[in-house]
Amino acid sequence: MKNLLGLLVAGIIAVPGSVAAQETINLTVASSHPTVVPWVGMIKSVFMVRTDEILATSGNYKINWNEAFGGQLYKANATLTSVEEGITDIGWVFSFLEAAKLPLSQVSTNSPFATSNPPVMLAVMQQLLETNEAFLKEWESHNLKVLGLTGTDLYDIYTKVPLKGIADINGMKLSAPGVLGNWLRGTGANAVDGALTTFYTDVQTGVSDGALTLALGALPIKLYEVAPYINRFDAGAAFSGAVAINRDSWDALPEEVQNAMIEAGKLYTKTHGEDLVQRHEFALNKMVELGADQSTPVTIVPMPAEERAKWVNGLPNLAGEWAEGLEARGIPAKAFLSDYMNGLRAGGDTPVRDWDK
Repeated sequence: MKNLLGLLVAGIIAVPGSVAAQETINLTVASSHPTVVPWVGMIKSVFMVRTDEILATSGNYKINWNEAFGGQLYKANATLTSVEEGITDIGWVFSFLEAAKLPLSQVSTNSPFATSNPPVMLAVMQQLLETNEAFLKEWESHNLKVLGLTGTDLYDIYTKVPLKGIADINGMKLSAPGVLGNWLRGTGANAVDGALTTFYTDVQTGVSDGALTLALGALPIKLYEVAPYINRFDAGAAFSGAVAINRDSWDALPEEVQNAMIEAGKLYTKTHGEDLVQRHEFALNKMVELGADQSTPVTIVPMPAEERAKWVNGLPNLAGEWAEGLEARGIPAKAFLSDYMNGLRAGGDTPVRDWDK
């Protein structure tokens, strides 16, 4: 009985001590887009959850996450500066809308149709981030550290009327995010700059006649309600940005927490890439299902391979122009483009157009 009492007393003393030893770290995590957008939702369901799991094994640290998703702190045009300036500690940076500040990050958007394999594309971009000094500097010069990478599923054209081929978009106004407007050059269509957060209203109000976008983004914003024709071109995957942390916030973290976030970030990138593949077909079919009873039912319009080829081959030399422009600024874009394309080929891809040759 005496020994049992001693153990109980020791336990009572030990518990307060162990609780006191655990440090709580307050971090704000935010985004311009809502969590129904898959890669944003996975910041919470994959990155944050995995970080918590790793830290729980030692019990030394616990993160108190202050969540501000869905544009609570900033909109899509301020994702980079909001992390850079510490408006949020962690956030998704939308590189499509940051062509001036993140020029090398536009490599995939300037080489469209190069890959339809998101996991391979993300793996190549991760490798470049680790091996290409200019690419790493491009991100870290904005007072942040990259934790995980994001990409897109395949792009299609959503319209109010069905298309017979790529020539039908001549004269149309199509919403597209930032640099992706370049994919419409030479088609006769006019790009309307926007993001998933604006597409629905733009089409609904007539600002645009449709949108160049991806299924995983179109489904949660219900774009199919106002643009019921999904003209399926499978225009390829692209690098879209990163989950990043403010550098000052990062430097203030204990090494154990930093290591947990690095591991969680790698899992986020891998899981996100696999998710893009699995969800793409599901999202297309789901939009058809949800829009079946609309006044204009949702319809997938398959585009023949020759129409896809007409689109790609009819584009100007986007990659060449992009690389030349950056080289003039002292940015080694030609070598970066070559490394990117070779990385895709090494991963088993056969680009529709060899943008580096």
